[in-house]
Amino acid sequence: MKNETDMLHGRLWDKLILFALPMAAASILQQLFTATDLAVVGHFSSSQAMAAVGSNAPLINLLIGLFLGLSIGANVLIASLIGRGSSREIPDAIHTALSLALISGFVLMAAGELMAPQILRLINTPDQVLGMARLYLRIYFLGMPFFMLYNFGAAVLRSKGDSSRPLISLALAGIINVAGDLLLVIVFHMSVAGVAIATVASMGVNAAITLHFLSREEGVFRFSWKKLCLKRQHLVRILKIGIPAGLQGVIFSFSNLVIQSAINSFGADCIAGNTAGQNFEFMTYFIINAFAQTAVTFTSQNFSAGNKDRCRRVYALCTLEGLTAAGLLGGIFALGRGLFVQVFTTDPAVMYYACIRILFVAMLELMTGVYEISGGCLRGMGHSLIPTVLTMLGCCGFRLVWVAAVFSRWHDIHVLMSVYPITWAITGTMVTLTYFHIRKKEFARLS
Repeated sequence: MKNETDMLHGRLWDKLILFALPMAAASILQQLFTATDLAVVGHFSSSQAMAAVGSNAPLINLLIGLFLGLSIGANVLIASLIGRGSSREIPDAIHTALSLALISGFVLMAAGELMAPQILRLINTPDQVLGMARLYLRIYFLGMPFFMLYNFGAAVLRSKGDSSRPLISLALAGIINVAGDLLLVIVFHMSVAGVAIATVASMGVNAAITLHFLSREEGVFRFSWKKLCLKRQHLVRILKIGIPAGLQGVIFSFSNLVIQSAINSFGADCIAGNTAGQNFEFMTYFIINAFAQTAVTFTSQNFSAGNKDRCRRVYALCTLEGLTAAGLLGGIFALGRGLFVQVFTTDPAVMYYACIRILFVAMLELMTGVYEISGGCLRGMGHSLIPTVLTMLGCCGFRLVWVAAVFSRWHDIHVLMSVYPITWAITGTMVTLTYFHIRKKEFARLS
């Protein structure tokens, strides 16, 4: 198939890049559409509207983190079936994954509607943006079933080596998002409600296109609504890999929610500035995440096929390529930070905080690759809980201690932002050492 990558044979360095880049591009594209939401409300509505949209990001990530991690479980399950040559099990695995996506989407939709307003209060969302933030969230979470169907559908496509069509789907949906933002905010003056409605519409288009691709697949990969099911053996495997990965996302988001609460204590200008700065760090992180997901998929197939040397090379090349690409992009953002921030705002106070975020976080984001890629390789070998626990301890636990013990004493934005590179260094060391230890044991078992 022309859309598939043979992960088990041939040169690796170029296949890893060609597989990872569409994933990175898809995530960056998605972030650009989110950035469009911010830019449109920042320029055509108000800084308060921009802060309302931005203050929701940690909360959204907290609520969707667990279920999004389940898509990693689906990826590993199907990739391992391909590596073992168990093609007869693939149809039930795919339809179990997509059934789980639908269930997860509706659970998230209900959770967002019921819990989000209370959590916004708990994280000290300023009163001047609270009403708009609540409205944005309630509209946004209506799109969760679409969001989950896209992510699980994309995981299915990537598990068999196709990372290009999820990008196509996202690009087409993104056009809907941008057009909707401009129409609803500039023409109809709907502010945060307008960008939320446009986002939900783009989620629906995204899910529809992805399911269309799957419904046109040949053989065992073809999707049909009539075949949706929940097969116990596949569901257990998805949950075994996906729940720890999702818990890592949830705990990460919780620690970021605590940091967001600290950011909120500086007022609306700081919230808006950090929101603008986060867009650049997210884009840099997406490169790391793409190579981490590439490591998961390539390792899963090759480990299931018993290709030990190829697994070693996947780790080494993903780390080299991912950190190099992320470092280059982070450097570009840092050098041109004053120009880039003006895309979102020209308010000097907001720009000041945005530039701090870029220098402390976006420029050093490549450090996350040390633990993300080694953790991805561990998940590809079936060890999902260990990188989760280590990341929780190294990143999340230390951040909570930092905010409580250090930031509370020195209430300064520079002190707050410095927690990111410190925790990345701690976590990277722990996860990498653990990866080499477990790899040695697993490869000895394969001999």
